[in-house]
Amino acid sequence: MTAELTALSLAALLQALQFAAYSITANRQVGPRYAMSPRDEPRQLTGAAGRLQRALINHFEGLILFTIAVVVVTLSDRSNAVTQMAAWVYLGARVLYVPAYVFGLSPWRSLIWFVGFLATLAMLVMPLM
Repeated sequence: MTAELTALSLAALLQALQFAAYSITANRQVGPRYAMSPRDEPRQLTGAAGRLQRALINHFEGLILFTIAVVVVTLSDRSNAVTQMAAWVYLGARVLYVPAYVFGLSPWRSLIWFVGFLATLAMLVMPLM
């Protein structure tokens, strides 16, 4: 398996961990009765639960573009040191992004996100060169 595919697999596992953390904190906040209901009336999550929810949504958005980048690199057989490093940088940024978001580390959260975004863009551009 290429480094890019390994990073993608680990990013997906990170997403699963984020989902678990979000689910646990959200369920504690809204209570089991609401959590098991049809949730016809949405509730706004606050604090750590709300931040974990937003970090999870952000990872879904970023993971789409990263997945496209990994597919392009893999199918074009253009994996190289730059794309491999970019994949690891993306994963590292995503790992750091979660606590930065949960603990409200501003402006670090945004800077960490930007590093991951640039790494993804580098992976998309490299096969075109």
